[in-house]
Amino acid sequence: MSHLDPDQLALLAMGEPVASAPERAHLASCPVCAAEVAEMSHAVTVARSTMDDMELEAPPSRVWDAIADELGLDAALGADPLVTGSEDRPLTAAAPQPEATDEGGSRRELRPRRRSRAIWVLAASVALIVAVGTGLWAGLVSLSPTSIASATLDAFPDHPDAVGSAEVDEARDGTRTLTVSLEGAAESDDYREVWLIRNDGQALISLGVLEDETGRFPIPPGVDLAEYDLVDISFEPVDGDPAHSGDSIVRGQLSRA
Repeated sequence: MSHLDPDQLALLAMGEPVASAPERAHLASCPVCAAEVAEMSHAVTVARSTMDDMELEAPPSRVWDAIADELGLDAALGADPLVTGSEDRPLTAAAPQPEATDEGGSRRELRPRRRSRAIWVLAASVALIVAVGTGLWAGLVSLSPTSIASATLDAFPDHPDAVGSAEVDEARDGTRTLTVSLEGAAESDDYREVWLIRNDGQALISLGVLEDETGRFPIPPGVDLAEYDLVDISFEPVDGDPAHSGDSIVRGQLSRA
């Protein structure tokens, strides 16, 4: 059996099941084809790991220029497809090169041409992986909540070792969530309650009980954070009284992001 087609080798490097039983047997016994698949598999692994890390960036144009030069593309076809305005150009490989003959007159395939075709197929595949990954990352970023305010929560004199923080996130649908953290508060049989307090001190809203060091609490619709901009965490006794106990652990004022 002759060597496997370069396009097929590129697909095999990407894990596609495109080989028949005889072709798989050839790949297992042919060091030339096996070496090419190994080289291309490494490139695919690097591309996919880059996409998983979500640190994607387009390669510089000189990379595409080198590929175009290797394939012998003319100026019109060799334009970087990642540059605006060149995406819709059809990409056509250079004309086939003649096969070489050995001294006995039998034909043999030129290895540089095999590698050029394989590099072309692999480059297109990796470019597709990067493009899809970039689109996915952009979509995830657009769906992520946005931080709109934060605060450092300072300790009250009765709780000098306490330290806390608060952050308000807003989702695309307008819902807001307050995330607070509290460390260093003394042990107590009382529970810890999270509040939003109006900046004139005349009104407050209970958001819920902080059971761990960090908690997330939905902010009721219609609450104006320009007015209710004080975040407070207090110790509250189990006495059935919903009012603030006056035993604040930490408090801080929200600042717009």
